[in-house]
Amino acid sequence: MSARISAPWLALLAGPLSFGIAGPLLILPDAAAALGTGIATVTWIVTAFGWGIAVGTPLLAGLQSHRGVRTALLTCAALVLTGAIAVATVPWLPALIAGSALQGLGTAGFTTMAMSLAGSARAMGLVTSSLAVVGSASPLIADLVGDALGWQLALALPAVSLLGVPAALRPGRNVTPAEPSRFDLAGAILVTAMVTALVLVPHFRLPAAITVAVIAVLLAGHLRARPDGFVPAALLRTPVFLIAAGLAFALAVANFGLVYVLPRLLTEQTGWTSGEVGLAILWPLLFGGLMSYVVVAVTAKAPFRAVAVLFPALAALALVLAGVSVSPAVLLIAQALTSLAAASGQGVYAVRAGDAAGSHRAAGMGLFNLAYLLGAAFGPALAALL
Repeated sequence: MSARISAPWLALLAGPLSFGIAGPLLILPDAAAALGTGIATVTWIVTAFGWGIAVGTPLLAGLQSHRGVRTALLTCAALVLTGAIAVATVPWLPALIAGSALQGLGTAGFTTMAMSLAGSARAMGLVTSSLAVVGSASPLIADLVGDALGWQLALALPAVSLLGVPAALRPGRNVTPAEPSRFDLAGAILVTAMVTALVLVPHFRLPAAITVAVIAVLLAGHLRARPDGFVPAALLRTPVFLIAAGLAFALAVANFGLVYVLPRLLTEQTGWTSGEVGLAILWPLLFGGLMSYVVVAVTAKAPFRAVAVLFPALAALALVLAGVSVSPAVLLIAQALTSLAAASGQGVYAVRAGDAAGSHRAAGMGLFNLAYLLGAAFGPALAALL
């Protein structure tokens, strides 16, 4: 048995991932000007981070389940440190893209490990709340860091997660498998290809969708041949796990879709500047992130059927309010509700998914987080289509 890692350290390990998702939003113009290119081009820095967390989530969870926490932590730390050094010191777009992808890979592993090591609903709530709170404040924090220290150092903010590594590596706190198993390389390659194709679906719909279908057939065949491999087949036969992951995906779609359209709606209704809109949106997002810690703890012992209905219903109410609203106040309330539903649902459903995963907890947390992250990627894309 390993000594339990206190929840604040787990939150410190996980929360900085959000710096890489939302942090660059306000500093991309500075990056484009310094590199002599356009905003659309430097946006690949953010896209690379998104690819990194999508691919890194199942890959590093697989490494943890097959080689233990210590190996996975050190691997993630090396990825994050290398990526941070690249983005902070090399003002060349390919290096910035590669460094951002490395940070995404490493912080995805940190977050999955933090969730798999959370020993209670309160600990899980603090981990998921940290992701939401950092995500809410990260554009403002990155902008301040960029003004004070330069835009490249602002891109390295995910490296704050390294501060949580020593606590997780203290003697007696490392979980290792009783018998490290042979790593399923073929399964890892198929999952990586599948995730990459899914990430590209919003950008290249038909070819990416065809690729996803082909890889899905290959992956299904591999699961039959290696049911205990990179993706444990037992997880896909566990209804509670599948429902929890599916609901987390849906809540992320709703939340991040509304985040995408809310600035435009507020500008149309109020004529506010982008800075004013950014400050207005900050508060409902912070509310959802902070309150989710309380909600996860309060609903820890609620029946699964109750929480399976509660958070989707809350998100649905918010979307209806946003759809019929002609008032900025109602729009901000709608965003607060979707933020609360997504952040709380991520924590609550992660607890249920982890319990349902049993001995496959590490792999289960990786797949669960992957579902949530794909929802975060698909939400804005679907909102743009609608």
